Amino acid sequence: MAADPDAMTDDEPAPGDRVEVRDGFEGHWQRGFVDDEVTPDGYRVRRVSDDVVLPRPIAAAAIRRERRRSMWWI
Repeated sequence: MAADPDAMTDDEPAPGDRVEVRDGFEGHWQRGFVDDEVTPDGYRVRRVSDDVVLPRPIAAAAIRRERRRSMWWI
């Protein structure tokens, strides 16, 4: 499997940064998460909607800094 150019590689998120997580079903990027902690196993992320930390760490290839939505019409 080829490396994902959208995944975090050289600019790792720090705790408190808003991030997107790649879902395991369709491979789409999901918004609404915050990097809660960096561990040797991956990133612990917290869901913004209910402030719950997900039970499993997220691999570096499945996390990226949240992208701003484009406002191309302005």
